[in-house]
Amino acid sequence: MFGLSELAIILIVVILVFGAKKLPELARSAGKSARILKAEARAMKNEEAKTEEATTPEVIEGKVVSPGSGPAPGAGQPPSQDPGPSRTTEAPGGGSRP
Repeated sequence: MFGLSELAIILIVVILVFGAKKLPELARSAGKSARILKAEARAMKNEEAKTEEATTPEVIEGKVVSPGSGPAPGAGQPPSQDPGPSRTTEAPGGGSRP
């Protein structure tokens, strides 16, 4: 009986004899496929690295303030917008209603 190595050699010879015309074309398409696969894998790695950079929190150094010695409540916050005068609506008949 034939072993695995003998079957592999026979298979290679059959491919070379019957597929000699198609062999260069197959090799070319296999090379193209490998290049496309590498390019896509590289693009996915770069995209993953960009999203990882974007999600990494930025560390901002500051002073440690003990409770009670910090600024007054509300200090350092932007002033709130003044809504202006209170709005009133006119009631039917000319009077105003709060």
